[in-house]
Amino acid sequence: QVQLVESGGGLVQAGGSLRLSCAASGRTFSTYNIGWFRQAPGKEREFVAAISWRADNTDYADSVKGRFTISRDNAKNTVYLRMNSLKPEDTAVYYCAAHRGFFSVDVSNFGSWGQGTQVTVSS
Repeated sequence: QVQLVESGGGLVQAGGSLRLSCAASGRTFSTYNIGWFRQAPGKEREFVAAISWRADNTDYADSVKGRFTISRDNAKNTVYLRMNSLKPEDTAVYYCAAHRGFFSVDVSNFGSWGQGTQVTVSS
């Protein structure tokens, strides 16, 4: 399995930007599809964005389309989530997760998870 560590969270004003990073250990990172999920207090974990292992396929939740961009650098074993035009409703703990095989955004398919990074957007 791959180990994942998120970073880049913080406090930002509405309309601002952040870039989250998901750093992975292991030489097989480039074979994993990676997803970003988020969980706000009192809410279920929800899908945000995902990228296939070859970066030839991406998907986004409707709520973040046009504002968030997922990308990866397999040479650095890192996946990024660029978040622009942030809104207070984007406030959550953001997690990256990994799975192999058929590209999927179903949370149940992701077997490896990071510890999360807090994103807080003030109004």
